[in-house]
Amino acid sequence: MEISVNLRQLEAFRATIRCGSITGAAKMMHISQPSVSRLIADLEESAGFPLFVRVGRGLTPTVEGRHFYDGVEGMFVGIDRLQDLAKSIRTSQGGTISIGAIQSIATIELPKAISRLYNNNPDVEFVVQSRNTPAILDAVQMRQLDLGIVGREPNYAGVEVLFQTSVAYVCLIPEDHRLAAEYGPVDLEELAITETFVTFGASYPDSMMSIDPLLSEKLRARSRLSVANMPLAGALVREASVLAIADPFSAEQAVRMGGVVFRPIKQKLTYFVAVVAARREELSREALKFVDLFAQQLQLRVDTVEKLSNHAS
Repeated sequence: MEISVNLRQLEAFRATIRCGSITGAAKMMHISQPSVSRLIADLEESAGFPLFVRVGRGLTPTVEGRHFYDGVEGMFVGIDRLQDLAKSIRTSQGGTISIGAIQSIATIELPKAISRLYNNNPDVEFVVQSRNTPAILDAVQMRQLDLGIVGREPNYAGVEVLFQTSVAYVCLIPEDHRLAAEYGPVDLEELAITETFVTFGASYPDSMMSIDPLLSEKLRARSRLSVANMPLAGALVREASVLAIADPFSAEQAVRMGGVVFRPIKQKLTYFVAVVAARREELSREALKFVDLFAQQLQLRVDTVEKLSNHAS
């Protein structure tokens, strides 16, 4: 009978034997225990014989499992050598850094950070994509991207967080609106009674900004505009003379386009930004250097926004 297995199943089998338990294997592989159990079950089905028997709280390989492990271990010796070679190549000068970034970061903050490394490292190439957070996380986990810049509240399952920060949302206002000439934080509870907002549909959950559900319902009740991303919200603020809640990075993009201003918000609505990778040790020196440069760039922007908000308060 032909055996059909994949590398991930063999990794789970190897890790379980080494650790003596599903729990230990899951920690080693940075995946969930059910995922390890499923990989082992699939491998046993393909092999046609049981690989483990349960002993107390742990697992011990069957006789067939031990024989099978000898072959698997021999195969992984060759893979480990390939990984060492790849690491040697990866840590040399030059190479390509692939980055996926959310739209609010991709236009202004990301190019600033890239330029600092790009101009001083002629051997480094960049591949940059703009996607939403779920798509970026998936691509990073599958090693399709070296780095992901995401905008979702932690935790970020399946990836390693290299840098994380947060900043308060602001209120986007048309520049000819009466609120544009005033100073200080705006109160969304008051504005929900008198103003119309651009709101966000199911594709942009309110939980991302930690907004009170009752307040969200008030804003939605007066809204005839629902969008899926911040740049579109900023454009509608300018063209339709409505208000919007925006992260400060998207707000800066909207202001640069003209026709809008932004003010801090009384309610503490938090926007999270993180840089993630599949595993730090898999990144080149240039990629790690970029993470440091981007973290500095982004933190400067966050500090500036917080100073403006505190001054306005």
